[in-house]
Amino acid sequence: MKGEVSRPKLFRTVADLREFLLPWRRAGKRIGFVPTMGALHEGHLSLVRASKAETDCTVVSIYVNPTQFGPTEDFARYPRNLERDMELLSREGVEAVFAPDDAEMYPPGYNTWVEVKGVSEPLEGKCRPGHFRGVATVVLKLFNIVQPDVTYFGAKDYQQSLVVRQLIRDLNLPIELKVLPTVREPDGLAMSSRNSYLSPDARSRATVLWKSLQKAQDLLAQGERDPQVIQEAMRQIILSVPGTSIDYVALVDPETLSPVSTITGPTLAAVAVRLEGTRLIDNLLLQP
Repeated sequence: MKGEVSRPKLFRTVADLREFLLPWRRAGKRIGFVPTMGALHEGHLSLVRASKAETDCTVVSIYVNPTQFGPTEDFARYPRNLERDMELLSREGVEAVFAPDDAEMYPPGYNTWVEVKGVSEPLEGKCRPGHFRGVATVVLKLFNIVQPDVTYFGAKDYQQSLVVRQLIRDLNLPIELKVLPTVREPDGLAMSSRNSYLSPDARSRATVLWKSLQKAQDLLAQGERDPQVIQEAMRQIILSVPGTSIDYVALVDPETLSPVSTITGPTLAAVAVRLEGTRLIDNLLLQP
């Protein structure tokens, strides 16, 4: 079954996907799972390639999950192009794509929600109330639907990967989580489906997120250990670019996301910036 490069089978219902996966599972094959919201780019495809290399059957979900968007966020305009996504996944030899509609995922009477405390609360959790409740709920549903052996996430959404790790651990899910490095454009901008919102001018200015993270690493290399000093330098770089506003610039413990008072070991630098109405996030694990 492995090695055939053809158009993935597209499934719209849980029952049909499960029926497809049953023979793979019965044959003892390893199933890899890459959950996405579509609008695929090289970041997603790096996860797909890892799954293809390490498992026997790769499932990609494409679902713009409404429960992780706030009322004033970009759910309605989030880019959707299933045909293009299917074409990209065909080239990678993906076996199955799961693209349900909202009624399949949240049928009438749906009333169960998953909350991961602790790591979900700062940073993105503070800026986007309810976001991680939606993420944890849909991810657990997808894990139960696909029942993968391995699942692949990207480090760009670092906090999300911690939430998923906690979810897997606390609920005893027999799933291995692999978090792969952020994939960047040549100028350092982290690949993101939301980059498509940026005008050419805003796109060139968006590199400021990466520049601020590099500044943090540079200051650390020069011996600076005060997170306040580093954060202020990062803020100045970001705010020197016209049209930017900052949701947060933070140096935190990479396991708990708690603020650090002085840098003594690996520290996560995380930024969320709005640029002409588009919200961009990025992070870098700093090594003193």
